[in-house]
Amino acid sequence: MSGTTLRSHTLFLLLVFMIPVGLAAQEPEALETDTACVQQDLSDVVRDLLNKPPKVKANNAGSLLLLPIIGANPATGFMVGVGGQYAFKMPESTLYSFLSGSVQYTTKNQFIFMLKNNIYSRHNRIFYSGDWRYLIFSQSTYGLGTTAPEGGILDVQYNLGGLETENDSLAQPMEFNFARLHQSMGFKVMPGMYLGFGYQFDSYLKIVDEKLKLTPGDTLLTSHYAYNTYYGFETDKYFSSAIHARVVMDTRDNMINAYKGYYFSLSWRGAFEFMGNRVNSNMVQVEWRSFHGVSRKNPAHLISFWFLGDFSGPGDLPYMILPATAYDQRGRSARGYTQGRFRGNNLAYGEAEYRFPISPCSGILGGVLFVNATTASNPLLSLKLFESVKPSYGVGLRVMVDKQSRTNLAIDFGFGDKSNGFYLAASETF
Repeated sequence: MSGTTLRSHTLFLLLVFMIPVGLAAQEPEALETDTACVQQDLSDVVRDLLNKPPKVKANNAGSLLLLPIIGANPATGFMVGVGGQYAFKMPESTLYSFLSGSVQYTTKNQFIFMLKNNIYSRHNRIFYSGDWRYLIFSQSTYGLGTTAPEGGILDVQYNLGGLETENDSLAQPMEFNFARLHQSMGFKVMPGMYLGFGYQFDSYLKIVDEKLKLTPGDTLLTSHYAYNTYYGFETDKYFSSAIHARVVMDTRDNMINAYKGYYFSLSWRGAFEFMGNRVNSNMVQVEWRSFHGVSRKNPAHLISFWFLGDFSGPGDLPYMILPATAYDQRGRSARGYTQGRFRGNNLAYGEAEYRFPISPCSGILGGVLFVNATTASNPLLSLKLFESVKPSYGVGLRVMVDKQSRTNLAIDFGFGDKSNGFYLAASETF
């Protein structure tokens, strides 16, 4: 990265972190919980309807939430599957850990397997974090930067042919197999602070770039082909094998559904030639989450913030391994847009969410209002971060399904620029 680019990234991060830190100083010193109200969950409601006494769980009892997955969209056809989350505490650990995952199959013969782990060991001494995926999949890309597809490869070529250049016509559908193995472990060096290392492997195989045409006289280049060819990467398969180091600071009271505290992660990813990569590359990743109560009576009434930043050099990574929306560990960023809608060698993302109770006392139902914004760069068009920003907004419903671990069923509707999305998941977005 150039000195000017590095300075602009540093200034952005400083401004981002000043907002939640300043708000944290205004938080109430202590929450005065309304003792007349008792938190309930969905099982309590069912047992009340059946005239059964409340079920009493041990303090360290785990909770399992399973959800059927049924849906349809043009990219996948009709899909069926199951997803879930298991929340638990390790012996002598004061913090909740969780495993989450899903298995899905579609009528277009697509297969999706995902498994995520965030686990605190005994006495919270070690923090494990992992993201394992295998997909036989298809997905459209639109080019690099948050201005894409405007000014992209297909834009120019379609204009030369006198055709329309609407977003749908400029989508670049691709089929591929995708494997990811990200796993790290962090060791506690002081309360709430972990220093760790790990390994990150991403592989794309059997890539079919559906709009690509290389026949003389009938040529159509896609953004994927043009980028990879320009920087010397293969176009039908490639991978990134990298070592990973990071520092984590985590003061959240519960990472499944935090009422207070913050989470900060600064990490470096190094993919070197001796590990099989075509070129040496580096990526810096930054993440911040913070939670700020707005009620002394109800800790579930709060404002939360989430910021992500991924920064790599031009040509360091193959096209599909570049930073992109909804490729974070839990695939939750940029609600309102499809996965991978925005991509670039540098990407910054910010979100604010207002969480509020709907049930006056039981706490079973809650709601959220959220806004977010994404900016991504494109070195080939000299598009820098913040020259183009794509916002979205939305609303969601929360249903408390396990009061002990604070696990909610999350139902969200997001609306972006010529885009929208529906999301059903276990636990909060962040």
